[in-house]
Amino acid sequence: MIRIPPGTSQNERGLLTNPVRPAIRESMPARLRHLRKRVPLPPLLRKEVASNGPTWLPLVLVLGAIAAVAYADHFVVSISLAYLYILPLGVGAIFLRREISYSLILVCILLHDYYSAREIHPGLRTFHNLSAMLCFTFVVYLIQRYIEQREALVKTVQKQRDDLLKDVELAAQVQRLFLPVGKPAIAGLEIAGMMQPARGVSGDYYDYIPIDAHTIQIVIADVAGKGVPAALLMSATAAAMQLEANQDRSMLEMVGRLNTGIHSVSDGERYVTLLIAEIDTRKRALHYVNCGHNPALLFRAKTNTLTRMNSTCPPIGIFPEENCETGSADLIAGDVLVFYADGVTEAQNELGEEFGTERLSAIVRRGSSLSAEALMTDIFSSAANFCSQVGFNDDATILVVKCDFDGLSLESDDSRTFVEIPPLNSRLSADQRLSLGASAVKLVD
Repeated sequence: MIRIPPGTSQNERGLLTNPVRPAIRESMPARLRHLRKRVPLPPLLRKEVASNGPTWLPLVLVLGAIAAVAYADHFVVSISLAYLYILPLGVGAIFLRREISYSLILVCILLHDYYSAREIHPGLRTFHNLSAMLCFTFVVYLIQRYIEQREALVKTVQKQRDDLLKDVELAAQVQRLFLPVGKPAIAGLEIAGMMQPARGVSGDYYDYIPIDAHTIQIVIADVAGKGVPAALLMSATAAAMQLEANQDRSMLEMVGRLNTGIHSVSDGERYVTLLIAEIDTRKRALHYVNCGHNPALLFRAKTNTLTRMNSTCPPIGIFPEENCETGSADLIAGDVLVFYADGVTEAQNELGEEFGTERLSAIVRRGSSLSAEALMTDIFSSAANFCSQVGFNDDATILVVKCDFDGLSLESDDSRTFVEIPPLNSRLSADQRLSLGASAVKLVD
C-alpha cells in the first residue's frame, strides 16, 4: 500500500506510482535537506560531527543510517519500519559515547513520530512513541553495559598483566644477584660467561666459585622447564650452591646434599642438570662432576683435538640418592673449555633445524685463538643468527675458560688451602641472604 497525503498530487510529490513496490522519492538530496530542516541536530551532536575526534566517522555513518530508515519509513505504510532504528542505535552504542547514544534515541523518536502513519489515534501514537523510546533505551543500555563490562575486563586483565610483568622483572633482578659480577682473578685462566633468558626469568644458573688463589669451581646448571617455576627452583639451587661453597666439602658431597634437598622439595617431578668443574692451575688439572648436563667441550689447540665431558651421574632431584663419579683431565696451555646449556645447541631456525653440537664444535675450533670473551660472543652471535627468525626457545647460557699457563710453575703436591667465600661473592648482605635463600636452607640442612 502506498500512502499519499491528502491534497497533494503525485506530480507535486514526485512519486513513482508503481503499485507493486513501495514508492521512492526521485530527489534524495532534496529530501535529506528537508529532514535537516525539520529535525535539526542537537548542539552536542553538531559539536561531535564538527570535531576531529576518533568518533566523528561512526557518528556520521550512524546519522546516515538513521536518515535512511526515516526515509524508508516515510513511504512504506503497509508495515512500520520503526524497529529498524535499532540497527543504527546499536552500532552507535558500540562506538559512540553514552550521551551521544541517548541523544540519538531522541532523534529517532522524533523521526518516528513525524514520519509514522498519521491516521492513528493520538493516544495510540503517544503509546507507540513511549514504547519505542523504552525499547530503544533498553537496547542501547544493554549494549553499552556489555561494552563497559568488556572494557572493565580488559583493564583488569591489563592491570594483572602489568603487575605480573613487574613481578617477573623483580624476580629477574633477584636472579641477577646470584650471577657472578666481573671476572675472577685466577692466574693462568681467562673466563667469560653470559646468560640470555628466554622469558625474562631464567631456569639456568652459572657461577665462578674461587676455592683459593689457584683453584676455582665453574658451575653451570639448568632446571627442567621454563618460566617462573623453573626460575624459583633455580634460585633455590643457586642459594644452596653458594651456601655449600662455604663448606670444606668435596664435589661429590656437594652434589649428594643438593640432590637430597631438591628431591625432598620436588618429589622427583622436577630435576636439575648440573656440571661442576674444578680447575687447579698449580697442578694443571681438571676434575668435574656432570649430573646429566650437556657435555662441556675441551679443545686442545696444540693437538687440534676435542673431547667431551660426558655425564657421570643422573640429574639431581630425580632419585633419593645420587651415586656419582668424578671425571678428570690434564690441562695444558692453550686449552679451551666451553660450558653451555641446551638452549644454545637446541636453538632452531625457521625450518626446525637445531643449531647442534657440530656447529658449536666448529666455532670452538675456529675461534680457539680468540680471547675467552671474543669466543663467547662469537658462539652466542652465531646461535642467535641461526635462529634469528624464530628466536631462542630456551635460556641460552655460555661459559668459556681459556688456559694460559705460561709463566706459572707446575706443582705436584696435594696441599690445598681452602678459604671461606663470602655469601654470593659479597653480592648480598646477610639479611638479603636470609630472605632470598630461605628455601635453600631446606636444601642443605
